[in-house]
Amino acid sequence: MATRIARYDNPLRAMEFTREPGDYRIESHGLVAADSGNSQATLWLPRGERPRTVVSLLHPQANFTRHYAVPPLLEAGHAVFAHNSRCLGNDSTAVHEQLLMDAAAGLLRLRELGFERIVLLGNSGGGSLYSYYLQQAALPPEQRVADTPAGPTPLGGARGDLRKIEMPMADAVVFLAAHPGEGDFLLQVIDASVSDESDPASCLPSLDLYDAANGFCLPPGETRYTDEFVERYRAGQRARVERIDARARKILGVRTAALERLAEQPDDRDAWRAATADTLLTTYRTEADPRCVDLTLDPSARDYGSLFDHRPDLINYNPRGFARTTTPEAWLSTWSGLSSRASFTRCGSDVTIPALMINYTGDNAIFPSEAEAIFESLGSADKKFVELPGDHYGHPLAGSDAWGRDLALAEITDWLAGL
Repeated sequence: MATRIARYDNPLRAMEFTREPGDYRIESHGLVAADSGNSQATLWLPRGERPRTVVSLLHPQANFTRHYAVPPLLEAGHAVFAHNSRCLGNDSTAVHEQLLMDAAAGLLRLRELGFERIVLLGNSGGGSLYSYYLQQAALPPEQRVADTPAGPTPLGGARGDLRKIEMPMADAVVFLAAHPGEGDFLLQVIDASVSDESDPASCLPSLDLYDAANGFCLPPGETRYTDEFVERYRAGQRARVERIDARARKILGVRTAALERLAEQPDDRDAWRAATADTLLTTYRTEADPRCVDLTLDPSARDYGSLFDHRPDLINYNPRGFARTTTPEAWLSTWSGLSSRASFTRCGSDVTIPALMINYTGDNAIFPSEAEAIFESLGSADKKFVELPGDHYGHPLAGSDAWGRDLALAEITDWLAGL
């Protein structure tokens, strides 16, 4: 077992490049989406004439300005558009329908700049974000989503109406260590044993993933869960997400009722307060995927532990974690595996442009069955699947010096050359 709990010195920097690119210049682009949302992008350009191809990166909240794909792509003669969304560094308010507006603003800018070919690179959560974008961009405008999973705003209009915005289509897409969707991911890691959403230590023993009675064992021992327990546990995770969905919709219902009262009584002080109060959801314990500790489940070259740590049984109780604090709208649009539309299972078949998918064999967040399902879901006639050694960020696996990210970028640049 590892001598420290954390997998990385600083997980926020785990996807950054470790060497400066060669000769380059950069441009800073401030972008305004159709709903007036602001986002920022850094356009990396090789010296000389503007390339005909640009590769665009975007993630719901991660900072991709210095993504490890930048140097190799620049050196291969391509421009890189490192686009940071309106929710940079904090996705507690991330509504995917609004993030699609950010993506559209980015692609519009690239078309305005005269690039002949736009290639999307969806890394991690950027994969499902771009799959959702491509699905919507391919539709006639009148068939696109008119609101978010939270529904229309009470007094007309919508929070995420994509029907009247311009959504340029990309020419090709790369999915790099892309997970099925943030909601799909959380559905697999949320702790099914939480019995009281207001109590981070509450627990149903029969669903406690980290109880020896259910098969858990600390290394060097080996955890083994029965099929029956895993089935009950997965059902418990789904039931918990259903309960949180219901709470989110209840909160939104209170706000809607208050707004409707205000339409009739504009001076109702209590209605104003209820309408503007922003009740947040707190979701405890989201480091609890059985596959992170029972390595016989969905076997791969991964080591013991979850995406960020080697002791998920401890970090599960940490105050920081996925979807820890969100608005009801953000929960339903981004983090609910039952309500979010940003999912390959919903969008993959509508992705029809040429696609390259790269999966790392030692990924602690994306497992072989999920990678295979994502690839099979893609509707592209021209698609390629590649597996390479590495963890989620393309770092070397134990006992190896090979950086998967270097191998991945070699595959990507070769593939781009053949388009």
